[in-house]
Amino acid sequence: MATLIELIKELRDRTGAGMMDCKKALVATNEDVEKAIDWLREKGITKAQAKASRIAAEGLAHVVVEGNKAIIVEVNCETDFVSKGEKFHELVDNVARVTLEHNACCIDKARELTQSLFVDATVSMGEKMDFRRFEIVSKNDDETFGSYIHNGGKIGVLLVLKGGDAELAKGLAMHIAANSPKYVSEADFPAEEIERERAVQTELTRNDPKLAGKPEQMLVNIIENKVKKALSESTLTAQSYLLDDSKNVGQVLKEKGAAVTRFVRYFVGEGIEKRVDNFAEEVMKEIK
Repeated sequence: MATLIELIKELRDRTGAGMMDCKKALVATNEDVEKAIDWLREKGITKAQAKASRIAAEGLAHVVVEGNKAIIVEVNCETDFVSKGEKFHELVDNVARVTLEHNACCIDKARELTQSLFVDATVSMGEKMDFRRFEIVSKNDDETFGSYIHNGGKIGVLLVLKGGDAELAKGLAMHIAANSPKYVSEADFPAEEIERERAVQTELTRNDPKLAGKPEQMLVNIIENKVKKALSESTLTAQSYLLDDSKNVGQVLKEKGAAVTRFVRYFVGEGIEKRVDNFAEEVMKEIK
C-alpha cells in the first residue's frame, strides 16, 4: 500500500496543487486519490482536468493505415534524445505494423508479438523502452480515416468519419489534437461522470459568497449551466472548430453531411509519473 508521501506526490503530479493542500485533501478523503482530486476542485484549489496534461514521459505516438483498418500506438523511451532518433522512429513504425498485421487482441499479446523488436532496440539504443498502448480501428467502405501527428509524435489522433472527405477528416484530427475532447457528443458522457461534475459544481456554487442568499431555483439553474459548460468543453461537437472558429464542430459536420463515429487521441506520457529527484527534500521543506 502506498504511503501518505507517495499519495501526496501522485496527487500533486496529477493536479499541480501545493504539497500541504494535497495532504489536507487526502486526509479529508481517507487517502482516496480520486476523491481527493474532487475535494481540491470543490475548494477551488485546482482544476484537475486542466492540469492533467502536465504529466509527461518520452516516446512517440504513431498511426498506420492499411485499407479499412488502422492502428494508433504509443511507445515510450527514457529520453527525448532517443525519441527523436531515426532508429526509434523505425522501431515504433515496425511495432505498429506487426501489431496491426496480427490483429493483436490486447497489449499483452502485442508485447509478445513485438518482444524481439524491443530486445534489439534496447541493445542498439541503450534505453529501457515500453509498448504502452494501442488501438486497432476498423471502418466501412463509405467511411474515411483521419489522422494527425503533432509535434513530432507527442500527440497522435486517429478518427473515423462517415460522410465528408479526406480534407475534413484531416482537419478534424488536427482539431482533436489541439482541443483534446473526451467524447464526440454530450450524449456519450457516462451518467456517473455527469453526476460527478454536478457534485463538484454544486459544492463550488453553494460555497460562493457572491451567491449567498440567492433563491434556490436560481442556484439550481446556475449549477446546471456550469455543468453544461464543463461538459461542452470536453465535447467535440460543441467546441469551436479549429479551422473556422465562427462555427462549432457540430455545425461543420452538419453542413458537410458528416459525422465522427469514433476517435482516439494519445498524448505521449499522459498519466506516467516522471521522476522528481528532489521530492523528498521538497516534502521536508513543506512540513518544517
